[in-house]
Amino acid sequence: MTRTRPMAFVTAPGKIEFRDEPLPPLNPTEVLISVKVTTICGSDLHIFKGKHPSVELPIPVGHEIAGEIIEVGAEVTMVEPGDRVAVEPVLVCDACAFCQRGDYHLCNNISFQYRRGQGGFTPWFIADQRWVHRLPESASYLEGALVEPMSVCVHAVRRAAPTLGDRAAIFGDGAIAQYILQAAQLAGISSVYLAGINDLRLAKALEWGATGVVNSLQTDPVVFIQEHTGGLGVERSFEAVGIRQTLVQALQALKKGGTSVLVGLFEQPEVTIPANIFVHKEIGLLGSQGYAWDFQRTLELVGNGRVQLDAIVTHQFGFGEVQQAFDLLMQPNTPAIKVAVMIDE
Repeated sequence: MTRTRPMAFVTAPGKIEFRDEPLPPLNPTEVLISVKVTTICGSDLHIFKGKHPSVELPIPVGHEIAGEIIEVGAEVTMVEPGDRVAVEPVLVCDACAFCQRGDYHLCNNISFQYRRGQGGFTPWFIADQRWVHRLPESASYLEGALVEPMSVCVHAVRRAAPTLGDRAAIFGDGAIAQYILQAAQLAGISSVYLAGINDLRLAKALEWGATGVVNSLQTDPVVFIQEHTGGLGVERSFEAVGIRQTLVQALQALKKGGTSVLVGLFEQPEVTIPANIFVHKEIGLLGSQGYAWDFQRTLELVGNGRVQLDAIVTHQFGFGEVQQAFDLLMQPNTPAIKVAVMIDE
């Protein structure tokens, strides 16, 4: 008899439904994970709105996952039942030039588990052994689920290649922006300014070490940053929203010779930007695609107590409350920053 499992799908904009999905037998190098916690990502919200540029509804949702291995395939050697793990949810070809040189985040055929029919809001999840990472003994399952978004931010800050003592500006106040704040501080950036539109989130950023915050609905963030940097601007900036306005502001806030890193996902992929600014200020704009070998770095930071991943989790829901969890995050001026669904914690 074929085993099945309930799994949350976005079936229409704003609508979550649970479907009974097959639980196939394990391939030789795969493991079966009892999911404990899955957290909601910004890209999940794009899917929930029906505006993700790379997927079509209906589609399963959820990819920030931690749990316990309960079954292993015949050829699994890297982990064993009972291991507590975080899941790296990528799928790559291992054959293209980028995979062969180790840059698997640039794989010509990259995909993700949820795009291939397996979302994280489910009691049981299957992954190849190479994509599961043991959690430090000190880490909770909640922290384990948050390794995925933090890895995105570690990768983005590494892309920025900051120099000790640089200043930075972050455009956005969601979970990714808050984690970039932590990663930037660890990378030696001396002052970090954060621009957003949610006063609760801005206040939290101050608690977590931001040098200054600005509500972009009330004050021009570029002017604010110029005033706080002697009119020079910052050496590094990060766009973590995914709209034209914040991208342009991230460029305008740069000091001459500075670098901006684009992290946000654009629902409208084609935007216009002031091209001459690149020449006049000799600035650079870099993209940041997911992660490659960043899970290991993030887990090292978690194990050493250098990052506080669960501090930004403001709300927790039960497995049957996925719809409510998404609805909360979609509220205007939501009180939520990061939301977790406790599957079997």
